[in-house]
Amino acid sequence: MVHQQQLKLRTAGHRDMHDLTEDVNRIVAKSGIQTGIAHVFAEGSTAAVGTIEFEPGLQRDLPELLDRLMPPSREYGHEQTWHDGNGHSHLQATLLGPSLGVPVSDGKLHLGTWQQIFHIECDIHPRDRTVVVTVIGE
Repeated sequence: MVHQQQLKLRTAGHRDMHDLTEDVNRIVAKSGIQTGIAHVFAEGSTAAVGTIEFEPGLQRDLPELLDRLMPPSREYGHEQTWHDGNGHSHLQATLLGPSLGVPVSDGKLHLGTWQQIFHIECDIHPRDRTVVVTVIGE
């Protein structure tokens, strides 16, 4: 069986994080799938998804780390081509990745106690985002 749904969210721009865990759990429950995998995919080249303990300290720490690793700069090739101020955004999103697979067991996401699914906006502007959740299994 396969079940697919989209989540829509509005971000506040660079560094904005959203906890998607409950939304993805609702999609898994609606799918009726008991054992399988939930694939979570962030559309767009400047957004990413992953897992983290979704608490205020890490919600600050992760974006700060990304900005230290790949700071805003006009030196990126993307900036030299497009001059749009978001070369670092593309690199940050690429490093984290656009997708995540989470096991489904007994009709629920199989996550650790302190592990939540997050979406992070790496672009410099607020965006309307789509996250596609595909649940595959039986």
